[in-house]
Amino acid sequence: MARGKIEIKKIENTTNRQVTFSKRRNGLFKKAHELSVLCDAKVSIIIISGTEKLYDYVSPSSSTKQLLDLYQTKSGTDVWSSHYEKMQETLNKLKEVNRKIRLEIRRRHGQSLNNMTYGELCGLEQEMESAAHVIRERKYKTISNQTETTKRKHRNSIQVNKNLLHAIDAEEDDLSYELCGNITDDPIIGYFNEGSRLFALRLQPNQPNLQDGGSCITTYPLLD
Repeated sequence: MARGKIEIKKIENTTNRQVTFSKRRNGLFKKAHELSVLCDAKVSIIIISGTEKLYDYVSPSSSTKQLLDLYQTKSGTDVWSSHYEKMQETLNKLKEVNRKIRLEIRRRHGQSLNNMTYGELCGLEQEMESAAHVIRERKYKTISNQTETTKRKHRNSIQVNKNLLHAIDAEEDDLSYELCGNITDDPIIGYFNEGSRLFALRLQPNQPNLQDGGSCITTYPLLD
């Protein structure tokens, strides 16, 4: 059954248009490759899609520039002149933009002001004042953040110091009177809070004068 004739017009459906583009592009590249191999021809194809995406095919052992140069030589057409003119125009625009930016920088440093009119000087003054205002607000915000951070660290340090003092006071209360050791062999060591004195107590039951409950107590001052 013969295929129906396809009307040549833009496909409105985006999906169908993309599918058709991919199929026709691949078919065109396939035919170009067959022509290049079977007929020893130099072929270069450049395709730009509707989304401005570039696709190209070049014969093996060749490049697009080589083929364009060859075309230019054989046909006598200057292919690069228009392209060079556009590149030169773009370069001149970029140079002008760069010159204006450099001039603005010099003027903001107080240079190259002689050729400016009164209105331009007033505009430059307003721009500088606005920039200084923004910088000043940023500086004050940075100082405020640093001050708040320092205050928070100071408050945390005070709280840690208080907690340590409470812990030390609690330990001193627990150690106001402490006995350790064996009452028969070793001396009994104790710590007395008042007067900061350290005493040693030794019980000697074999001595007659200590059997009635007496003891030998020696005290030593604590080092500060």
